[in-house]
Amino acid sequence: MIALLDYGAGNVRSVINAIESLGHRVQVVATEEDILSAEKVVFPGVGAFGSMMNILERKNYVEPLRAYLRSGRPFLGICLGLQALFDRSEEAPGVEGLGFISGLVERFTIDLSVPHIGWNGLNIKQPSRIFSQIREDEKFYFVHSYHVVPEDKEVVLTTTDYGCEFVSSIQKGSVIATQFHPEKSGNAGLQILKNFLDPTTASARPVQVSEGTRLAKRIIACLDVRANDQGDLVVTKGDQYDVRERGLVRNLGKPVELARRYYQDGADEITFLNITGFRDFPLEDMPMLEVLRQTSENVFVPLTIGGGIRDYTDKNGRKYKALEVASEYFRSGADKVSIGSDAVLIVEEFLASGRKSGRSSIEEISRVYGNQAVVISIDPRRVYVNSRDEVKHQVIETAIPGPNGERYCWYQCTIKGGREGRNLDAVTLAQVCEKLGAGEILLNCIDRDGTNQGFDLELIDAVSQAVSIPVIASSGAGGVQHFYEVFTETEAESALAAGIFHRREVPIAEVKSYLKGNVEIRL
Repeated sequence: MIALLDYGAGNVRSVINAIESLGHRVQVVATEEDILSAEKVVFPGVGAFGSMMNILERKNYVEPLRAYLRSGRPFLGICLGLQALFDRSEEAPGVEGLGFISGLVERFTIDLSVPHIGWNGLNIKQPSRIFSQIREDEKFYFVHSYHVVPEDKEVVLTTTDYGCEFVSSIQKGSVIATQFHPEKSGNAGLQILKNFLDPTTASARPVQVSEGTRLAKRIIACLDVRANDQGDLVVTKGDQYDVRERGLVRNLGKPVELARRYYQDGADEITFLNITGFRDFPLEDMPMLEVLRQTSENVFVPLTIGGGIRDYTDKNGRKYKALEVASEYFRSGADKVSIGSDAVLIVEEFLASGRKSGRSSIEEISRVYGNQAVVISIDPRRVYVNSRDEVKHQVIETAIPGPNGERYCWYQCTIKGGREGRNLDAVTLAQVCEKLGAGEILLNCIDRDGTNQGFDLELIDAVSQAVSIPVIASSGAGGVQHFYEVFTETEAESALAAGIFHRREVPIAEVKSYLKGNVEIRL
């Protein structure tokens, strides 16, 4: 029996599913005694350091955890579960950690995008049983803005390179903790978990040890999900956001089946966009929550869900916060939530008042779950102008002239599935959302959607240069060369596609084969 410490924040369903897929039973900790009597403890921490420690204190788990760690029994910490082992974190001044390992948790101070999101490798510093049957070139999934700095270098198990060499896992006796997420790292991550759970596994290290690691560019499969005219949830795809063909919703497959296929084909992440979410309240949309639950049972890469994540008042007058909606998505198997139309309205309010409200969905979700859990989905379209001074927006000079020969354009944000334009540009939206706590930008383009003409490189470059958080390029991919272009001509960290994957016009494996040797990828 594996005792899993769920303190109520983030996606622990995937960890439970991963452990149970290996043939073990999981008991979720409900009392102090569950910790003290456990044979093995797994602590998958997600969110913000201060919020985590406050919850552990309220539940009276801190002292039982410290006693368990001193007992010498097996313990696996994941992400924030690693950071909790240390004395303090810069993320929450004045809040004490468990203090099992002397040292601090520090924020990245580098010139690269923060959070560090994606698949990266390991520099293995000492043997461990968790490395049995692990190749030296394996990559694992990271998503974090802070990293641990132990005083005792003897506890360092691995390091990883991202603008600097940081500690990515530690081992002290029977206590092992990783900054990366094994449960989201595909077969290699499952092998790490299997090795930890099997006490007979011999200590090992790869034959060839990495002397440096590189972050991989991510290939993301996107599934637009909505009810068709018969009321069934289907994956569909629009042409410039129109999902109907001959009057009927395009049906390109079932969400859970397609997600599983893309995982097996090598997708680095999977994104679900509930494109009816702006009309249907998500907490009453049980089929979509069930899609997440079923997908997380067999898909061990990150899952993002978007659609309807906003404050809501139901027909009975009960008010729901966007945080409640996001929490239910996380509990159902999501790792990140994507906020679209609501982000536009939030930024408009911020620009009008000149200050943060502290109550927006972006601020509240990132405060509880960490900024890495909040993705902003931007749906802009080009608006051509004759000069930079014609509008009070961030204007770019374009190599693609307008219908009347215009050499300048700005990107107008839209809401309601692209049907309503707003007096706000995409670059400003991205910048303000970063200030409010967003951790990633999903950058669509209505003009390119469904065209197969390639990504709008000018838009992607403009936004990437304007923010310090990762940018996902979306809309327009029609061939493998388009992925190469976006990764070599812009700073985009990921590229997302939908229709060409659904119709099997361009398999994910073909994209990675084309990029191999020219762009860092996860094989």
